This record gives sequence, structure tokens and C-alpha cells, in this order.
Amino acid sequence: MNAPTASHEALPLRYHTPEQWVNEVLTEPRALLGDHAHLERKAASNALELVNRWPGAVCPDAWVSILAAVARDESVHLHAVSRLLASRGGTLPRVHRNVYASALHGLVRRGEGARELLDRLLVSALIEARSCERFELLARCAEDRELAEFFLSLHGSELSHYKVFLHLAGMLVDDGQWQARWSEMLDAEAAIMAAQAPGPRMHSGVGGE
Repeated sequence: MNAPTASHEALPLRYHTPEQWVNEVLTEPRALLGDHAHLERKAASNALELVNRWPGAVCPDAWVSILAAVARDESVHLHAVSRLLASRGGTLPRVHRNVYASALHGLVRRGEGARELLDRLLVSALIEARSCERFELLARCAEDRELAEFFLSLHGSELSHYKVFLHLAGMLVDDGQWQARWSEMLDAEAAIMAAQAPGPRMHSGVGGE
């Protein structure tokens, strides 16, 4: 049986996850799924928070409808991963920490108006891009066919969300402004990703690096 594959589209990430990561995280598939479920929950909350804090940041109708669609997608993913987790005898952990995402959010220029919002959009794009990269790896390399096919089914949506957040950044400020900040954040994300500890998490590092 051939492994499922995601359609390839180059991402601008400056740290590239080695295939070794797949084998490491799948030593505890239920822990990986539990972590993933929390990430989907937080992604839905993030989209709604952007609406709540900046309800008319760009064009009110477009801003709200775009982010509401992202939140809806993430909620659907939460439902799907929670069902898969339960089918394997797992439950959603009560406590969840994401050191990677916390470090990215530390880059946000808080209290600086449009610059804070720009940073939040770019951090959201980074997280979606990294998840997209790792879903593609799982779909291509996981020997567990059910998990490989599941992550393949999510890949296109995460790719779309990554593009949505960059599109919103481009609506907020001119290309030169967001692209310069994007390049800075890509460098920072690569360093943050490379520093992560290994473990059964979507945004973990690789052992022995």
C-alpha cells in the first residue's frame, strides 16, 4: 500500500523538521493526539480573540467572516481529533502547555496598536505553517495508516489558514512593512523550533540534535 501524500507546496520555514521526528512522536500516539486536540482548541480561540479585540481591524465584514471561518474549521478539527483520540482509548488532558507557541507569542509587540496586531497575525501564520509542515511529514512517513490519512486530511486546511493570516497582514499594512517583520519572525521561529525538547507533541524538538 502506498503512503498517502500531501500535495507539496514550499513553505518559507527556515528550520526543516527531519523525518526522525515522526518516529519519535509516534512512540506515544495518544499523547500526540491529545496535544494536537489542545492546539486545535487554542487555534479556534485565537481566531475568535482576534475578532473580539479588533472587531473591525481591516474591513469589518471581511475581517469577521474570514476569522469566523478559521474558528469554524479549527473547531471541526478539534471534534475530529477528539473522536480519534477516544477511539484509541485516550482522553483530552486537563493541563496543556506549548512552550513553542509561548515563545512565539513572546515576540509580539504588546500595547503597540497595529504593530501588535500585525505580530499576532504573523505568529498565527507561523504556527499554521509549522503545523502544515508536520502534518505533511506525518502523512508521508507514519507507518500507522489511520494516523497518516488523518493528518493528510488536515494538511490542506492548515495550508489555507497560513495563507489567510498572511493575507490579513497584507490588508493591515503595506507589503514592505509586513514582509520585513515576517522575515525577522521566520528567523526567530527557526531558532525557537530548534531549541524545543523532544516528546510526543506537534511542536516538539528532535532527540539528539
